[in-house]
Amino acid sequence: MASSPPVPPPPRKPPASPSGLRTVLQYSGIPPSWLDKRPKLPSRNWLIFLTVTSTLTSYYIYDRRECKRIKQEYTEKVEHLAKVPMFDVLERPRAITVYGAKWPGDEDFDMTMRYFRRYVKPILAAAAIDYELVRGKRHGDIALHVAEQIRLRRRRDAGIDTPTPHDLALPTYLPPAEVEKRALDGGIVIVGRPTWKEFMAGLKAGWTDGLDAVDQESLLSQEFENDGHFDELDPESPPTAPVVHPLSAALGSGVFSSLQKQPSDAPTSSFPLPPTPPPDTIPPVPPILFVPYTNFVGLRQIPHMLWGFFNERQKVKAGGEAAYSLVIARTRAFNAPHNGPEPMLSKLPHSHVPHPNTDEPFEDNVAASPQGGDLDFAKDSESYYLTWLSDSVNDIQKAREKWYSKLPEKLQTARALDRRTREPTKDETNYPPPTEFDLREERMKKEMRWRNDLKGIDIVRPERQVQWDERLRGSLRVFVPPL
Repeated sequence: MASSPPVPPPPRKPPASPSGLRTVLQYSGIPPSWLDKRPKLPSRNWLIFLTVTSTLTSYYIYDRRECKRIKQEYTEKVEHLAKVPMFDVLERPRAITVYGAKWPGDEDFDMTMRYFRRYVKPILAAAAIDYELVRGKRHGDIALHVAEQIRLRRRRDAGIDTPTPHDLALPTYLPPAEVEKRALDGGIVIVGRPTWKEFMAGLKAGWTDGLDAVDQESLLSQEFENDGHFDELDPESPPTAPVVHPLSAALGSGVFSSLQKQPSDAPTSSFPLPPTPPPDTIPPVPPILFVPYTNFVGLRQIPHMLWGFFNERQKVKAGGEAAYSLVIARTRAFNAPHNGPEPMLSKLPHSHVPHPNTDEPFEDNVAASPQGGDLDFAKDSESYYLTWLSDSVNDIQKAREKWYSKLPEKLQTARALDRRTREPTKDETNYPPPTEFDLREERMKKEMRWRNDLKGIDIVRPERQVQWDERLRGSLRVFVPPL
């Protein structure tokens, strides 16, 4: 049987004529393979990468756009106040005082002020409100500053310190009554929990301590006079470090009796003043604005840092609300506790208070019981202190022991060279060792710094409650947001 003829293949379609654009691109030097490439979905890994990066980028852009919108919204609410004319050349704008203490665990003491300048200051500047920044470079600086300012005010009110004729002749001079009125019309800004604790400690100390300026160097000189560290010692006897608990020097006989004030430049009497009892009542204090602030420090708090980086709008809104509350000057009475004053150290649990004559460790993160009311402002932020406070106390004690262990050798070298009992070595000629006077001066500076640091740490540690004085009841007011 004859086979059937093969079926001829279907005729090929003539190739489609390229479009004009393709022809132009082809003759422009672009490889034809690039023109024939068809789009397709990226691979799985590329899809994951593009999704994550686009999501984070969009969230970041949205957050920063909201920050600008919120900032502009609060600025427009208060900028009309800056346009109010001032009819007197010597008229002064409304002024406030901003306190920012060092945050425990962060070596940068200016973090609280950076927070204020970034989130609160723009609204105050738009409302033409002046401000004074009081920084705490070390723990306890804010308490010392507040106590000293109150002491000077009490001296002026008592007629001990009077303005000089030169001050009275200045056109910018204001009588004390006018200064206090301007302060009450202004306000006080407290940034963060450590600042609040130091402010209240200084407030109580200023209205409780005497009116005489306490020279800390003179007190330490009297204490060091007969302690035996600069006596002629037997070279064969082992050196001994001072047996002092890290907190014993800071605690003293009372909670605030250890707040030593530096001599000020204000004129003071040459003779010690008779004991002046604390006033029975405390005058009104300028209204207080609480600005919550938490500084995340350490590897464990990196998730909080990342969350805060993508949620800046919350900080801008909180800062704008706080600044707007201050600008409109709406206040309420301070919500004071009703359970009496804070217990003294002897009344706190034994596990919270190291005994001065033992080596009991200094415990951190054992928060004091809530006091209630406005005294518990930003209390939750104390849980982020970690163990820095206890580590700082131990570091101070180790530094003190190390310095005192090397003191006999340095003292022996200084006296030998001073009395010319031996010739100096080549290294001693090129790099003269400290003299006995230098060692005494160095000891004074180190002890003052160590003791002041311990006092400041004792104020801000979580176990310590905010200091409260019943005389302050009715004298404090707090800024609140509008209804």
